[in-house]
Amino acid sequence: MQKTMDAPFDEAVIREYLADNPDFFERYPELLLTLAMPHGERGTVSLVEKRQELLRHRVHQLEEEITSLMSMASRNEQIYRFNTQLCRKLLDCEDIGELRQVLTSELKQAFQFSHVRLITVHDIDSELSAIWHKRLKQGYYFGRLTHQESHRLFGADVGSVSLARLSEDNGQVIFAMASEDVTHFHPEMDSMLLEQVRQLLDHLLPKL
Repeated sequence: MQKTMDAPFDEAVIREYLADNPDFFERYPELLLTLAMPHGERGTVSLVEKRQELLRHRVHQLEEEITSLMSMASRNEQIYRFNTQLCRKLLDCEDIGELRQVLTSELKQAFQFSHVRLITVHDIDSELSAIWHKRLKQGYYFGRLTHQESHRLFGADVGSVSLARLSEDNGQVIFAMASEDVTHFHPEMDSMLLEQVRQLLDHLLPKL
């Protein structure tokens, strides 16, 4: 290991010694007050102050992580409860028209989506076929659409969308949801809600 130019000792050896002897500063507490390090805003600070600053920063990070986990758990519970209720209502539907109506009203009411559609793709419809084969190559799509795509799927400009291909056992069907918020649906978002509803539709549509 290369030594620093002005250091009489190998810094790596000192680092390893301190790591192996965490009680060193307990045996020599006066060093904590005499040793100092530069601080961008406060000049120099003691090791005790630096340690307190690092601990406060770590506590803040942990609080943010806990808040994020609690928010995620609450969101997942909301989705679970919604899907349970939606499943019961869709199972009571007697035809495809009633299913479309229930699906649309429930999703709009629960999540304030602007549009909810089940769209059958016909081979002669080149615009829908392009969306099916390009946008939904991976099975899902989250994000923005072109003006032309928005109008073909929803009949209007929308902010952001969530698209899914249903099983080809049902033909070529797109399950589409749209939000007026351009940031609501994005490529990094979780697909739990969409996947659970998609599986439910794949199960119900052949029976209707």
